[in-house]
Amino acid sequence: MKYTTRITIDLSRDALIAKLDNPENMKHWQRGLVKYELLSGNPGEDGAKTELHYKMGKRELVLIETIMARNFPEEFHATYDTKGVHNIQKNYFKEINEQQTEWVSETEFHFSGFMMKAMAFFMPGAFKKQSLKYLQDFKAFAEKGVSVQDSE
Repeated sequence: MKYTTRITIDLSRDALIAKLDNPENMKHWQRGLVKYELLSGNPGEDGAKTELHYKMGKRELVLIETIMARNFPEEFHATYDTKGVHNIQKNYFKEINEQQTEWVSETEFHFSGFMMKAMAFFMPGAFKKQSLKYLQDFKAFAEKGVSVQDSE
């Protein structure tokens, strides 16, 4: 499954990247993030692996992020893996003008196992909706300082 989401953020590209590239900010725009831990490599560099822990309702989810390309301010690409799911994220940051940036996120999911394949087949919109929600939450945090932690 592949799709693209995009959002315009009312910040310069440099200001957007400064907020995005700070791992301490993740808890403010990634709902359910409990903790993150570097597993290997240097933080933020190509090849670095980080374990991300999320709590979504009663469910816990652990993802392994592997940075494929970190070429700020233009792009950031990573993979996210958990049981039955391999997610490739390619993110591009395009200057609209000095005070606006467009974040374009290309998402590709690969599923294994009957349950994950069935969920992807019957609920593809849920994946795109979740991806867009992350972008909207980042926009609210970056522009207005609104943290998802305040609503949990």
